[in-house]
Amino acid sequence: MTYTLITANRNYSSWSLRPWVLMKALDIPFTDEIIYFEEDNYDRFRTFAPNGQVPCLKDNGQTIWDSLAIMEYLAERHPGCWPEDEKARTWARCAAAEMHGGFAPLRNICPMNVGVRARLHAVEPALQRNLDRIGELFAQGLDDFGGPWLAGDRFTIVDAFYAPVAYRVRSFDLDIGEKGRAWVDHIIAHPAMQDWERQALAEPEREIAHEEEIAAVATITADFRVR
Repeated sequence: MTYTLITANRNYSSWSLRPWVLMKALDIPFTDEIIYFEEDNYDRFRTFAPNGQVPCLKDNGQTIWDSLAIMEYLAERHPGCWPEDEKARTWARCAAAEMHGGFAPLRNICPMNVGVRARLHAVEPALQRNLDRIGELFAQGLDDFGGPWLAGDRFTIVDAFYAPVAYRVRSFDLDIGEKGRAWVDHIIAHPAMQDWERQALAEPEREIAHEEEIAAVATITADFRVR
């Protein structure tokens, strides 16, 4: 297998982070290709992905797009992507699917920006419901399967799916409960996440739309990226 994983900016691309951090954490070798966001990405990204988005996985002439499809493709070929325990695996699939299809207020109000710290102008009710649900979900996984990862003692797809949430929680100092915050601290300390963060902070590229998104909802209190 000769994988190439195509991703975008480390600072912003939450969808890119998911398969990247899974493959790094599980030592699945791949060629890392970054194509940075510009004002209009669709036509340019369509040259490698039929949906015009990142991430995109290439494997010996085959194209796999969408983060969930990439995860399932990898799970069919590499042990350990999903938990071995059936109950934990079922829960992890449900939680990953919920993240893939839900939490729109969190995504829209708190865009991922790894190097920035910010104070929200307001926590809207819809965002608070998302935070409450994430706190509930994390506590359930940690309690039921023993931690320190969401579905047991090993990093799996469900942790990768919520990895961008960890950066959002840190950037905006969001309250997801004590157990949820413990998981956030734990995953951010993972070597793969630290590697992603180092690249994000060193990244000189800026994408105006992403920068404007965060400025519209919050006051920037710190920026650790290169100038």
